[in-house]
Amino acid sequence: MAERTFAELVAEAAAAPVDGWDFSWLDGRATEERPPWGYTRLVAARMAAARTALDVDTGGGEVLAGVPAPPPLLVATEAWPPNVAVARRTLRRVGASVVQVGPASGLPFRDGSFDLVTSRHPVATGWAEIARVLRPGGAYLSQQIGPGTMRELSEAVLGPLPPPDTRHPEQAVAAAEAAGLTVARLEQATLRAVFHDVGAVVWFLRKVVWTVPDFDVDRHRPQLAALDRRIRTEGTLVAHARRFLIEAVRPA
Repeated sequence: MAERTFAELVAEAAAAPVDGWDFSWLDGRATEERPPWGYTRLVAARMAAARTALDVDTGGGEVLAGVPAPPPLLVATEAWPPNVAVARRTLRRVGASVVQVGPASGLPFRDGSFDLVTSRHPVATGWAEIARVLRPGGAYLSQQIGPGTMRELSEAVLGPLPPPDTRHPEQAVAAAEAAGLTVARLEQATLRAVFHDVGAVVWFLRKVVWTVPDFDVDRHRPQLAALDRRIRTEGTLVAHARRFLIEAVRPA
């Protein structure tokens, strides 16, 4: 089979759908190590013990859909309209309701509504709102994106960047405590990500939009061509994702 050209790889990735939060399109084309704490497993265990739960920024509902024993009341929020439709289809199987919210709006729920609030890779964490909707003794469990995640990929497109000044775990701890929550758990991990072709890079940048803000296939074509040459020469492009797990409890 002939090796695929730069133009073919880019065109395929530019046309592929990026709705939801499913990364199976990258199977065989890119890999990323998983954090050691097993977020999906932790969520499943906490959901089994809760009676009311909320998942914030649910994406396409992929994490919740795998919960084997959902609580009697399970709600998810999502701000991006294409993801809302995906999540509603996906989460029928676990009986979850999906509420569309604005990108910077509060949570449309009463005070003390939930035993458990979860969120994987939230765009931003509204700590005061989370504290408000948690019942006393309730917990927030979240896997978050750490500072400078995928920096090697960002700089390959944008050039040298200043040190990151956001998404530090210490900032999350301070914000949680300022909202009246007690941080019960904090873990961090640096995870190796490997891209095997430039199409995988294009698709990833279209989906994970904060890696290269305002990424555009046509505007960034020279940088993509340079990445294509690099991958063909070196075999892969290696970057590092940074994640942290935080659990915060509303005091009883």
